[in-house]
Amino acid sequence: MSTQNTPREHKVIIIGAGLSGIAVAVKLREAGITDVVLLEKAGRPGGTWRENTYPGCGCDVPSVFYSFSFNLNPAWSHAYARQPEIQAYIEDTVSRQQLRPRIRFNTELREARWQDSERRWHLDTSDGLYRAQFVIFAAGPISEPSIPDLPGLGEFPGPVFHSARWRHDVDLSGQRVAVVGTGASAIQFVPEIRKQARQVHVFQRTAPWVFLRPNPRIPDWLKTLHRRFPVTQSLERAAIEALVLGVNHGLTHPALMRALEPAALRQLAQRVPDPVLRRKVTPDFTIGCKRILFSNDWYEALQQPNVELVDDGLARVEGNEVVSRRGERRTVDAIIFGTGFDVTHPPIAKRIRCTSGEWLAERWARESPQAYLGSTLADVPNAFLMVGPNIVVYTSFISVAETQCNYIVDAIRQMDARGVEVFCLAREVQDRYNAQVQEKLRPTVWNSGKCVSYYLDEHGRNFAAWPGTIPELKRKLARFDLVNYRVWRYREQAASARPVVPA
Repeated sequence: MSTQNTPREHKVIIIGAGLSGIAVAVKLREAGITDVVLLEKAGRPGGTWRENTYPGCGCDVPSVFYSFSFNLNPAWSHAYARQPEIQAYIEDTVSRQQLRPRIRFNTELREARWQDSERRWHLDTSDGLYRAQFVIFAAGPISEPSIPDLPGLGEFPGPVFHSARWRHDVDLSGQRVAVVGTGASAIQFVPEIRKQARQVHVFQRTAPWVFLRPNPRIPDWLKTLHRRFPVTQSLERAAIEALVLGVNHGLTHPALMRALEPAALRQLAQRVPDPVLRRKVTPDFTIGCKRILFSNDWYEALQQPNVELVDDGLARVEGNEVVSRRGERRTVDAIIFGTGFDVTHPPIAKRIRCTSGEWLAERWARESPQAYLGSTLADVPNAFLMVGPNIVVYTSFISVAETQCNYIVDAIRQMDARGVEVFCLAREVQDRYNAQVQEKLRPTVWNSGKCVSYYLDEHGRNFAAWPGTIPELKRKLARFDLVNYRVWRYREQAASARPVVPA
């Protein structure tokens, strides 16, 4: 641990070297903003793709679309890439873009506090102090595993872990395993672990909609074509984006999603002929209300003799027994949680101080997570939040991040051009914007599809989804709307400048 007390200063500091942190670092450099460093808590870049290494881990967005526009990859092996290949791609991007010297690895943010007298951010980290004019929080919304508080879990004698913290030292061969959850990660790792385990008991709370996802190998001739003529890969990306636009249109018009259900149920009947199991895996909500999942082997795995689906969820643990809500008991040797992430309470919010002195996490717990265009926050000056509240759309995560980069880069360029040192979002702008967002979300499938999903927080408020179209989001983030912010010029240019925090 560093003992230095003099802050190391930079114009821009990015928290996190995952996908969004890498994207904004590249875009800043392309814009000529070069005094930039990234603080990364781990020893490698990658974010969620570094952390999630469970068997079968992969992306459910086509590989060609789940990649940076500035580093198209002609070498993807399959239409949908697996985790090792995605992690290798991220590290390749860092090397190609010469970002490694800019990343301070093994440097975890403890507290980010705005110092009004200096008009700078002070960052207390595990490697000492940093100071910056601008901070970009790119820690990501899916970083904190969500583990339910089950009675007796702490006394379970065997290994217990979450899919995002996979225990590769645990040999599941011949073991009886309880899997909790049937979300995106569980449908990927259950088909893999059932090949080794003696018995897998899958505890389901809500049956998801799961569709087939063909995942062919990409032939060598197509890789060669993409490598020699990159425009062909760009055209492929554009075609996929057009399909994504159609899906997003359906998500904001639930009647269109309901019209798909008869065909989806027919496919389900073909894949699950047993009527008892089929009843258990038939969703009771509109397609899209919860995250749409894709798998070619999930339903097939559930029909294997060593896999059992328990459809009333897990209630408690008693010794080496897991007990369902109906009181049914199963003796198991290991428990694995596939219960997703605590996106409502992202860890980064516990480390950001608002100008009022309260933690951002405290404000969000009281008011629900809120931001402006998913990017800036009232009472948090000169700061940006990557993939913040109400910016999630059904598309590539990287595409959303790159769209936000336009807004951030334009903000810093405008401020430099106008001699502005500090910006701070007006609270009334944030409140008005969020009221409009919530009103637009009311008729969408996320709010009206009769499900309980991570899009809704404990207040029943949809804090995650963007209610409009992707082109509309891109238009709003194309240029920084300085008119909606209070600004302070450099002191030497405006001696009468007021402080950000009222006296």
